[in-house]
Formats: sequence, structure tokens, C-alpha cells
Amino acid sequence: MMTADLINGVFMNVFSKIKNYFSKGELILWSSSVILIIVSFFIFDRINYMTLTASIIGVTALIFNAKGNPIGQLLIIIFSIFYAIISYSFAYYGEMMTYLGMSAPMAAVALVSWLKNPYKGNKAEVKVNRLKFKEIIFMLVLTVFVTIIFYFILKNLGTSNLIPSTFSVTTSFIAAYLTFRRSPFFALAYASNDVVLLVLWIMAAFEDISYLSVIICFAMFLINDLYGFINWTKMEKRQAE
Repeated sequence: MMTADLINGVFMNVFSKIKNYFSKGELILWSSSVILIIVSFFIFDRINYMTLTASIIGVTALIFNAKGNPIGQLLIIIFSIFYAIISYSFAYYGEMMTYLGMSAPMAAVALVSWLKNPYKGNKAEVKVNRLKFKEIIFMLVLTVFVTIIFYFILKNLGTSNLIPSTFSVTTSFIAAYLTFRRSPFFALAYASNDVVLLVLWIMAAFEDISYLSVIICFAMFLINDLYGFINWTKMEKRQAE
């Protein structure tokens, strides 16, 4: 009886903290995203539970990222590993290499950066950074260099849908760089990447309808990333006051 009361007390304490931390709108956004992902999985897939797990982890990471919370970056590392395995199953080697070789390591670097730069000592909110013009030029030049290298690597690997796969590398790199540098535009870059991924998995769905659940996943990611950009813009204004 005491054990049941203890578990119930812990659960209620955690629930209360979550309710107080996230706004009502954010909770609705997260819960509706999770519900749609689960429903689409049981309609179109019902087999690849790794896809379902990755989708839920990913959308949870995004709601934490939207708040500037380092927990989001930790979840992105886990999501990247799952997503790389899923991408390998459809010969999307570009996605696999991007998430294992770039997104996961960059999320780890971003995690350290976010933890080292809290806003006024609040570990649950990172200090927003504004990039200077010279750094933006450096980022773009580096992006072109990375894109060219990955294009030839992916071509030699026989990657499916080469052009959109390469463009996915481009948007992923920009997003990862901006995340590390704590720029609000990281969320907008990820939203662009979501659009590319939607195209890739729509192509895949023509061959295997079970991938429709992945399409729903990235549609939810797109909505959450757009919200993340909006919220980071508000954070930037609030922190500047």
C-alpha cells in the first residue's frame, strides 16, 4: 500500500512539474503530435516499432528544443541513432550517414554548448545567440564544401533519390550548425529539412505504403519546428529586454 502511494506521489509530482513547465498550447501540440503518430503507425505500419519509438522520441525532443532546454539535444542524439537504422533499411545512405556522422555528434556538441550557456543560470533555458555576418558567410561556405563532398560519397554508395538526399545533407548541416551556435534560425533550418524529408519518404511510400507513418512523423516535426522558431524569436526578445 505504501509503495503504491509512493509511486502515485512521484507520478503526481512529475505531472505537476510538466504541467507548470509547458504551456497549455505546448502540451496540446505535443500530445496531438504523439496521438497522430501512434494512430498513423497502427493504420499504415503495425510492424516497425522502431519507427514508432523514433517518432515519439523525435517529437518530444522538438518540444524541449522549442523551450531552449538541453534535454531536447540529448533526445536528438537518441533519435538520430534510431533514424539512421530506419534510413538504412530503405538505402537512404545519405540520411544514415548524416544522422550518425553529423546530426548525432553535432547534437552532442550542442548539448555541451547549451549547458555551458544557460540564461541567467537557468539550466532549463539556453541563452539565445545572434550570429554576426562574417560567421554566416563562413557557415555558408562550409555548407557548400560539405554538400559537394557528400554528393560524391552518396553517389558512389548508390543512394536512392540522390538529389533530395544530398539537399537533406545541406539543410541538416545548416540546422546542426545553427543549433550549436544557439541561433533561433536553427528551428527554421530544421523545418526546411523536414520538407526535404517529406519528399524523400513520400517517394519511399510509393514502393512501401508502411512508410506513410514516417511521412506523418515528419509532418508533425515540421509543425513543431515552426513553433520552435516562433518561440525562440519570443525568447530572444524577452532575453534582450
